[in-house]
Amino acid sequence: MDIHAENKRKKGFSASMFLVTIGIVYGDIGTSPLYVMKSIVSGNGGIGHIDEQFIIGSLSLVIWTVTLLTTVKFILIALKADNHGEGGIFALYSLVKNYGKWLIIPAMLGGAALLADGVLTPAVTVTTAVEGLRSIEVMNRFLGEGQWKVVVITLAIIFVLFSVQHAGTSKIGKAFGPCMLLWFSFLGVTGVIMVLQHPAVLKAFNPVYAVQVLLSPYNKAGLMILGSVFLATTGAEALYSDMGHVGRENIYISWPFVKSCLILNYMGQGAWLINNMSNSALQGIQDLNPFFEMLPGMVRPVAVILSTMAAVIASQALITGSYTLVSEAILLDLLPHLEIRYPADTKGQLYVASVNNLLWIGCSFVVLFFRSGHRIESAYGLTITVAMLLTTVLLYAYLKHIRGQKILAWVMMIVFGLIEMVFFVSCLGKFLHGGYFTVILTLVIMLLMIIWHRGTKLEQKYRTDLKMREHVEALVTLKNDESIYPMAQNLVYLDNGKDTEFIDRDILYSILDKDPKRAQAYWFVSVNVLDDPDTMNYQVETYGTDCIFRIRLNLGFKCSPRVNVYLRQIVQDLQVSGELPLQDKKYSIYGGSTVGNFRFCIIHKSVPTKSELATVDEFILNAKYAVRQVAGSRVKWYGLDNSSLIVENVPLIITPGRAERRIPRYNPNDNNDGKEKTE
Repeated sequence: MDIHAENKRKKGFSASMFLVTIGIVYGDIGTSPLYVMKSIVSGNGGIGHIDEQFIIGSLSLVIWTVTLLTTVKFILIALKADNHGEGGIFALYSLVKNYGKWLIIPAMLGGAALLADGVLTPAVTVTTAVEGLRSIEVMNRFLGEGQWKVVVITLAIIFVLFSVQHAGTSKIGKAFGPCMLLWFSFLGVTGVIMVLQHPAVLKAFNPVYAVQVLLSPYNKAGLMILGSVFLATTGAEALYSDMGHVGRENIYISWPFVKSCLILNYMGQGAWLINNMSNSALQGIQDLNPFFEMLPGMVRPVAVILSTMAAVIASQALITGSYTLVSEAILLDLLPHLEIRYPADTKGQLYVASVNNLLWIGCSFVVLFFRSGHRIESAYGLTITVAMLLTTVLLYAYLKHIRGQKILAWVMMIVFGLIEMVFFVSCLGKFLHGGYFTVILTLVIMLLMIIWHRGTKLEQKYRTDLKMREHVEALVTLKNDESIYPMAQNLVYLDNGKDTEFIDRDILYSILDKDPKRAQAYWFVSVNVLDDPDTMNYQVETYGTDCIFRIRLNLGFKCSPRVNVYLRQIVQDLQVSGELPLQDKKYSIYGGSTVGNFRFCIIHKSVPTKSELATVDEFILNAKYAVRQVAGSRVKWYGLDNSSLIVENVPLIITPGRAERRIPRYNPNDNNDGKEKTE
């Protein structure tokens, strides 16, 4: 039975979808020209320590890095690994999770790295864009020598950005496409103008120069230059993860335009650097940014405005992407149940308040801690190499097991695995200069996922199930026992069991032993997360009664688990089919109804003070329950915060007591009067 039938929007190519794709998918990678060449030049000692060979070789590295990691890996390979049209690391994991339990590790670590990226991206892009004000003489005098004004402006923009998230981005999103189209056009046009002044940079298309620069004595950073080059691919994973929003075809068609504009701008910056590398006046500029410096003075204010706009859009894309990532992780039981809101009717528009607040605090801390775009760049990139490398591992499993292309799987794994390992090692060179921050942040998120996932497995391990059919008669008898005052017309328990023939012992204990709970109908509801994102249906087992119903909700990993809404519809369906008698609800502001009232019961497990659990398992369970208390329980996750609710706490394990010596009753006639004997 289908709960929800949705006419999926066609995502074929159109001019409007082209604009939407430009605005949604390419925000992060579209801002990379703001800091890539700047980082490369700074890493080599500044503009006074470069030559033409170095610049052309660096450009060649950028061009072929973008081509291999973005065009070949994500466009030509990853986009074909869709989960019913959806992409992203968790969608990919859902496809391959049955082919090895170990695959949960790359999924968790990759997801943690992408969430860490969600903290860094707004910080680095907005800070770098604001620092572009220094390229304008008047604004440079206003900002002064220190960075505190830059920090204040950046924090203000970030505060406004996170403050408006609760309203949704459907209206703002309509302007994203035209704005980013203008941005990419600006990148391409300014790049072409500079390339015409020094056409020799076109030699960078020859990959030989990329290899030569790695061995060149003019390259003072050596292999570590790849840590800066890799920044050109930040945002490439969005091409895959946003596939479900815009469709594969629109990414195929829009990417050549985007890539051309990016490459032209990189080459334009390279041409300007070659023409000005002997300019002594430029050598005194701290954190020189070729992107702004190559522009005429009258154009720089426009560039600052456009770059800030692009930075905000890129940040917005990462923020909303983080919401989606967290919601998918929750449904895969990798993160605690957090409250999710849907501020708009548009599919994919969701808001997670706790995640929003944590991202805002994290971004603000990064800005205050590092204080400059150059220092944040040192922390940036390391998490992306990790995420890309682990995506390669999952793609290997997909090509091998799902597509049956074992040779292609190994070729892809070896080629891209080696390339990304080299980039990872080069990014490690920035560990002490800020990379440690992203490593710590990623590991903290990863630890949280491990605790939650392992804790769930332990709960399943120590769960005690009873045969449901052996207790049906007792439930029916209780339902008909008029000596007990009814608790509700519909009493609902949430159970995560998969087999309808068995039920958690604690649920039956709650109904029959712990203050018997009489109701007209007993509902035992479990939610099953499906591998595909949008499917919604349910299954019913009645055990031959008209008052006991075992409901299995099958929801795609992107569907909201609104149990109370679904259950009301299921009750109506069963009444229509005659499986559930009509219920008399006389009193209501909406008039009479054949659907009675509901009361939900949620059982929370706890670790007993003295248990036989291993020390590690006891720590993990206690940590999970501590996180649950802070993050919120299943109440809000299932949309039950406004429902009539019972919450009961029971021990996870009931350990049989040790055989203790029986305490006798005191008898005054005994010789032992209770006094301690003395010798």
